[in-house]
Amino acid sequence: MGKRKIIAEPKELEKVPELGPGDVYGIVSKLVGYDKALVDCSDGKQRICRIRGQLKRKIWVKEGDLVLVSPWDFQADTRGDIWWRFTKNQAIELAKMGVVPEFLRSRIEK
Repeated sequence: MGKRKIIAEPKELEKVPELGPGDVYGIVSKLVGYDKALVDCSDGKQRICRIRGQLKRKIWVKEGDLVLVSPWDFQADTRGDIWWRFTKNQAIELAKMGVVPEFLRSRIEK
């Protein structure tokens, strides 16, 4: 049994996914527990979002992270899925480019 290989996260924006239809940016405000987080979304709503299994096995999501949220088809105002987490450098670059809404931008640059 060898040690797990540590892969550094990319600092540049080359592998950043595009925002799909219905997807919103959000900032994790609180980790609720058991792969769920309370996220302040760019459309002004606060959702309880679950971290997808594909993401939670590879990347740790913590409070203050910029994430992409896909609202559910039902309960779209209160529930959603986190399907991408941006690194701190990527979040700052997106804020400089003006992609992220203003009220989220102020929380990223802290």
